[in-house]
Amino acid sequence: MGALPVFRWHLAPDGYATRRQLRARNLRPGGQDVAAQLERPRRRRPPLVAYLYRVDLAKPVRPMTPAKWAALAKANAARRVCPACRRDAGYVIPPSLGTCTPCAYPTPAEPLRSS
Repeated sequence: MGALPVFRWHLAPDGYATRRQLRARNLRPGGQDVAAQLERPRRRRPPLVAYLYRVDLAKPVRPMTPAKWAALAKANAARRVCPACRRDAGYVIPPSLGTCTPCAYPTPAEPLRSS
């Protein structure tokens, strides 16, 4: 494989797309090699690079099977269970907290009243 054609940012010719652009069209690279690359220059840093694939060689996205849907549902359900209290939080637990909100920020005990 020789040197890839390099295009400036926003100046790629028609017929090329990034992985995200292919996915938006319900396509995938389908085993093809990178056909070209985009470069976005930056000051005092190396350029940002995006790899391009040929749209005419792209293949349709494979459909989800019932087993894949079930595995995805199980994985998403596991992200909702708090590891500390083992309850379903009702939302995906943020990795920054690691636990549900009540476990991460417990309410302080009632202050004692002096009489």
